Amino acid sequence: MTIEINLLPWREEQRARRSKRFYVALGLAAVLGLGGGYGMTWHYEQSTSAQQQRNSLIQTQSRQLDSAIREISELEAIREQMLEQVRIFTELQVGRTQTVHVMRDLTASLVDGVHYVQLNRQGAALRLAGSAENNRQVSDQLRALAAAATFTEPVLSEVEAEGGGERRRFSLGMNQQMPQAGLEGDEESPLVEEES
Repeated sequence: MTIEINLLPWREEQRARRSKRFYVALGLAAVLGLGGGYGMTWHYEQSTSAQQQRNSLIQTQSRQLDSAIREISELEAIREQMLEQVRIFTELQVGRTQTVHVMRDLTASLVDGVHYVQLNRQGAALRLAGSAENNRQVSDQLRALAAAATFTEPVLSEVEAEGGGERRRFSLGMNQQMPQAGLEGDEESPLVEEES
């Protein structure tokens, strides 16, 4: 006796199961692929968004720094203007008593027998013309002016006899020395107060 086994329905069922598993696996792969694609897209969008926020923050900070730099530049320009004004005020404050110093030192250094005839001042340069009874008095006058703190070393430009006698007419040039700001002694302060 021969047993005949019909495997056709079993194979059909197996093929249906395999087909079902294949479609399930295909569906799972599609779901995983779509999910992975969506996840990657979301990740890149989040990364792009975060980078854009960082870029925006950097641009904002850069604009603030540019504004601060402009403000600092303006403040430095104002500072330079103020320093220039302070320098000018200091020069004026120091220089306002210079005429008094010049006259004081001219009279204090005047040697007996010497008379000043003319005084010209142009900036710090002084030109002085005078007359003396003899050459020795002219030399003494030059030494006295050189010893004064207000003047530089005087330079004698001419000496000539006046009226055929021993009397001498002379002219000389020198520069006025400006004292350094803040270095004037306490003796100068009464002059400043008197002029105010």
